[in-house]
Amino acid sequence: MDPASQDINLNSPNKGLVVDNSDSLSDVPVEGAVGNAANPLPPGLTEEEAEELRTELTKVEEEINTLRQVLSAKERHATELKRKLGLSPLNELKQNLSKSWQDVQTSNAYLSASATLDDIARSEAYKKTQETLSQAGQKTSAALTTVGTVISKRLGDMRNSATFKSFEDKVGNLKVGL
Repeated sequence: MDPASQDINLNSPNKGLVVDNSDSLSDVPVEGAVGNAANPLPPGLTEEEAEELRTELTKVEEEINTLRQVLSAKERHATELKRKLGLSPLNELKQNLSKSWQDVQTSNAYLSASATLDDIARSEAYKKTQETLSQAGQKTSAALTTVGTVISKRLGDMRNSATFKSFEDKVGNLKVGL
């Protein structure tokens, strides 16, 4: 494939595809180009110097286009190699995240914070607070269990009461009457 016939515009949806340049506009003067009728030559620049600069500009633009084409071809080749190796963008992201997490874990800030938290966990104040909260949790759990037991007993007593039985009979009669 001739690199000159590829669309190398990096924003083009046809990037890297062969394009037809038979009706190329390369001979059409570019707006703002040096020496066209709308823009006279800058002071102190002769026509020969302007032509030399235009020639150099054309060569540099051709080199840029060639480099873009080479870069595009290398990107496609790299993508193909990654595909053959089974490396998907998701796998690359996972690897990058894993490496980043590893970097975080070995960073001075992380190590310092981790050491500080370890020091706190070993301190007497932390141990006393942990013990107090543990005891409070146990007492709260016991209290809630007692409250639940009392409520269950009261509901059982209420169900066995004469008032509830009378109410239950009335509701039962209502249901039969419908």
